[in-house]
Amino acid sequence: MNEMFRRFSEHASHLVGSYWAFLAACLVVVLWGVSGHYFGYSDTWQLFINTGTTIVTFLMVFLIQNTQNRDARVVSLKLDELLRSVDGARTGLVELDHMSDEDLTRVQQEFMRLRETYAPLIDDDLAHVERELRQRKTKR
Repeated sequence: MNEMFRRFSEHASHLVGSYWAFLAACLVVVLWGVSGHYFGYSDTWQLFINTGTTIVTFLMVFLIQNTQNRDARVVSLKLDELLRSVDGARTGLVELDHMSDEDLTRVQQEFMRLRETYAPLIDDDLAHVERELRQRKTKR
């Protein structure tokens, strides 16, 4: 059952994320708007589109979340494999997804410190630009 839902949600998310699905949704909205005159712009006419969009949105949240969770997991596993394959890499970083927000902030700050220290040595253009922008802000 789980595998069937995974395949369905992946297929559905690709389908509803397509150009054609967007055009179909636009067509539904246009047809609904045009039909308003025929139905006298009644409460039932408004309820029809409100109910339809609410149901579709509710169901799509679960489908999209399923595919995003799977994609994030796949990327995480690929990065874990890369970390494990590089000599000298800190394999403890494989466990980042299990760290608290405070621990993640500390790791992020450590990488920022390393970048500030070593960027000039490796001619990291982005670090130089960021440093220049910070210096300009402090001069004002």
